[in-house]
Amino acid sequence: AAGAQGPSNHSTPPFDPHFPYQNQTRNCYQNFRDFHRCTKIMKRRGKDSSPCDYYRKLQRWTDQIREGTFPGKI
Repeated sequence: AAGAQGPSNHSTPPFDPHFPYQNQTRNCYQNFRDFHRCTKIMKRRGKDSSPCDYYRKLQRWTDQIREGTFPGKI
């Protein structure tokens, strides 16, 4: 079929009562921030950061962090 895409590695995030609507942009944004906060804290404490992988669902904003243009505080 024209325009058909192959299988995707993306999955639907589990329901989060803080974000009950279909548009999950805010949920993804919060998870992204939580992932980076968690890894920062775990590294500071000298602990394994693998528990933080729960929050690692989207890395779209990684380039913005590197460039210093990310709109949130991490």
